[in-house]
Amino acid sequence: MSGDAAVVFANQVKREFRRRLIEEQLPRITRCAELLGEEHIWQRPTANGNSAGNLILHLAGNTTQWILAQFTELTDQRQRDGEFATSGGLRVAELTERLRDVYTRACAAVDAVTVAQMLAERTVQGYAETGLSIILHVLEHSSGHAGQIYAWTKQATGKDLSFYAHL
Repeated sequence: MSGDAAVVFANQVKREFRRRLIEEQLPRITRCAELLGEEHIWQRPTANGNSAGNLILHLAGNTTQWILAQFTELTDQRQRDGEFATSGGLRVAELTERLRDVYTRACAAVDAVTVAQMLAERTVQGYAETGLSIILHVLEHSSGHAGQIYAWTKQATGKDLSFYAHL
């Protein structure tokens, strides 16, 4: 791949990262959290399941560790177990604002990533990853947990989320 093609590719990855996180998943997760409300945001679907609140904390923690601690000066101070152990203390608006802040900062960090940084190898959670694989991991990870939040919201509320009502 030529240098120009690599830059075009990197820019497309950056656009898709922002589109998927900020334009698609964040509004949907926020809608789900609001539908669940304070009454259900910390309710676990099963004894060994995670509440939507836990998953939102987990998405913020994972994105911070994998993007912000890799591509900015932020030090990795993640407390992963705490993301799942929490059973309250944050309201819906606080959770969704935390995720919005992390996703916005992550998109800015990815926007600043160079082609060389996308190709460079680094270590996250003990795994050898390239910058590109780190970015793809966050998209995949976020998508999987967003799907869990959507499904739990449908089950808990009985409501159609209407994500595709415009079609």
